[in-house]
Amino acid sequence: MARINPFVHFNGNAEEAFTFYKSVFGGSFSNLKRYKEISSPEFQIPENDAERIMHISLPVGGGHAIMGSDVMEMMGKVTENDNRNTISISADSREEADKLFNGLSEGGTIEMPIADGPTGSYFGMFADKFGVQWMVDYTASK
Repeated sequence: MARINPFVHFNGNAEEAFTFYKSVFGGSFSNLKRYKEISSPEFQIPENDAERIMHISLPVGGGHAIMGSDVMEMMGKVTENDNRNTISISADSREEADKLFNGLSEGGTIEMPIADGPTGSYFGMFADKFGVQWMVDYTASK
């Protein structure tokens, strides 16, 4: 079956964001490339973009990963509205849901505190400190 891996764009702070995500999920980056690594005479990278992240990937379990990059300055800025996708995490336990919710929402804005909901799932929503939207849920097997 195909895997879906969210890809998020940042304005020069992708490395900071992914270091934060790694502190919550654990693991290590499976891919980290800077724009300077792809610079060539045919495709010259502006000096102010050279250290920005071209691609970064953090495996998060089950063969899935969160991926991202910095937008090059010459391409403009990404607004929070441009990133209006939401990353949804289905935790394997209530404890894991709490750990992910509390860790990722630190410094962000909680939109719906994680709690038992009317649909039977343990669910919460927030925007992290980088403006990325998240949903965390856990539904016990019946």
